Amino acid sequence: MKYLFWILLFFSLYAYVGYPLLLALLSRLISRPVRVGENIPFVSVVIAASNEERTIEKRLENLLAQDYPPDRYEIIVVSDGSTDGTNETVAAYAERNVQLIRLAKRGGKAVALNQGVARAVGEIIVFADARQTFASDALRRLAANFSDPAVGCVSGELMFLDDAGSGIQAEMGAYWRYEKAIRKLESASGSVVGATGAIYAIRKGLYRPLPAGTILDDVLTPMNIALQGYRVLFDGTATAYDVMSKDIDQEWTRKVRTLAGNWQLLSLAPSLVIPWRCPLWWRFLSHKIFRLLVAFALPCMLMASMVLEVPVYRAALVVQLFFYVIALAGFVIPGLRKLRPVNVAYFFLVMNLAVLAGFWRWITGRCATSWQPAYMK
Repeated sequence: MKYLFWILLFFSLYAYVGYPLLLALLSRLISRPVRVGENIPFVSVVIAASNEERTIEKRLENLLAQDYPPDRYEIIVVSDGSTDGTNETVAAYAERNVQLIRLAKRGGKAVALNQGVARAVGEIIVFADARQTFASDALRRLAANFSDPAVGCVSGELMFLDDAGSGIQAEMGAYWRYEKAIRKLESASGSVVGATGAIYAIRKGLYRPLPAGTILDDVLTPMNIALQGYRVLFDGTATAYDVMSKDIDQEWTRKVRTLAGNWQLLSLAPSLVIPWRCPLWWRFLSHKIFRLLVAFALPCMLMASMVLEVPVYRAALVVQLFFYVIALAGFVIPGLRKLRPVNVAYFFLVMNLAVLAGFWRWITGRCATSWQPAYMK
């Protein structure tokens, strides 16, 4: 039992700390700079939308204001069974090089993206959501990376705007900084595992149609490109902007869906974890899967600590119980979350419970194929 405890402890530490440290070392030993140039390819911006009448006009105006030659890009909006005013709003922009694809029935985001890419004529496809906005030079900065023939996919950076109404701004901000640090290290030493769904670009010729029901197109598409031998980069100068979740309930809904998508990848593309098939298999496991397994390791560590009677394990038991008690206190008495230690423990525990909820959603076959409007996500 003691060996199990230490294995689980070191595994958990590797998932959250060891992997970033190894990447930092690797990026120092193996630096892979990108040959960036003034590249102005024709770009197709593809947006999958479903009942986005509250956001779509602002989004289109933002994209039409890009610092990119107007005759060198198009915007394609795939309306996935919208029943509100989304179609009418988009149709009004037809004379400004905005195309509308109407899907009568909801098929899910993957189906919508497949339709949009099939219609696109651009050499480069830029995927965008209806909720966020781009910096004015986002398209130009994304496109510049494709001067390097080894590059097949480029992820931009999502910046969260300050929102005094968010009750988890500090925790989300810290988590996102941690996540972006990992992506930068992955990019500097080779390739990133996945992209930022709100802003990423690919070479159209490398796109592989997504299976219906795919949740994480922003991971599966970049990984499909990596499987073809191309690099997947993270470019922090190409930025999109969004607001954080208002509270832990909103973040729970978003996180469960995302984590269910991580589990789903194992069934959609099992080759991602096969060393001789996927060049990024170690990175994929370390970045996307091992952190999920920590949610299962934590209760096992707790049980091992309860069984073992040596002082060091008793001390570990006390530490774990204290952590769970203050997290539970944050749940029972929401006012205590104003205390940073309580809120951090509560946030960490909720996120790991979301891993289990996502696993249950995946294993029971309830990964949704439809979506909600951006302002409800």
